[in-house]
Amino acid sequence: MPTDGPAGESPARSKRADAQRNRQTVLSAAAEVFVTAGVDAPIRQIAARAGVGMATIYRHFPTRADLVTAVYRHQIEACAEAGPTLLAGADSPLDALRRWIDLFVDFLVTKHGLADALQSDSDRFAALHTYFLDHLLPVCAQLLDAAAGAGEIRPGTQPYELMRGIGNLCVGRDSDPRYDPRRLIELLLRGLERPRPA
Repeated sequence: MPTDGPAGESPARSKRADAQRNRQTVLSAAAEVFVTAGVDAPIRQIAARAGVGMATIYRHFPTRADLVTAVYRHQIEACAEAGPTLLAGADSPLDALRRWIDLFVDFLVTKHGLADALQSDSDRFAALHTYFLDHLLPVCAQLLDAAAGAGEIRPGTQPYELMRGIGNLCVGRDSDPRYDPRRLIELLLRGLERPRPA
C-alpha cells in the first residue's frame, strides 16, 4: 500500500507536482536567458540558470522550438493574468494601464528572436500569434475601457492599434543602444490622456 508524503500527497501526485514545478522553473529561466542571449542560447545555459540537468529540459521540451513556444505561451499567460490584478490593486485605471504596458514591453523584449527560431514551422508561429491576440487583446481592452470610464484617457482607442503601435516602437531596440522605446511609449501614453481642466 503506497504511503502518503509528508504533505498528505500520494507519491504519484507529489511526483507530478515536482515535474510541474521543474517545468515552471525551466520556463522562467529560459525567458530570462532569452532576454540576454536570444532564443539560440545554449540549452546548458538555461539548465544552469534553472538549476536542473539538461535531461530535465529535454524531457519536458524535446526540441528548441517546443521550448521557445512554451516560453512564449507562458509569457502571454503571465501578461494576461497581470491585467485584472493590476486593475484591482492600482491607484487608478490609468496607473494599471501604464503598469500593464510596462509588462507588455518586457514581454516583447523576451520574445526577441522568436520568429527566426520558428521559421521552420510557420503553422506553429501562426497558432502562437492567434494565442497572443486571443489572450492579450481582451485584457488591453478592459484596461482601456476602465481608464476611459474613469475619464483619464480619451475614449475610442483600439487595443489592437495600441498594442501594434507599442510593438512597432520596440523594433530596433536590440540593434541600437541609443534607442529606448520606453521614452516614446511614455509620449504615446501621454497623448492618450484626457486634458485636465485648467
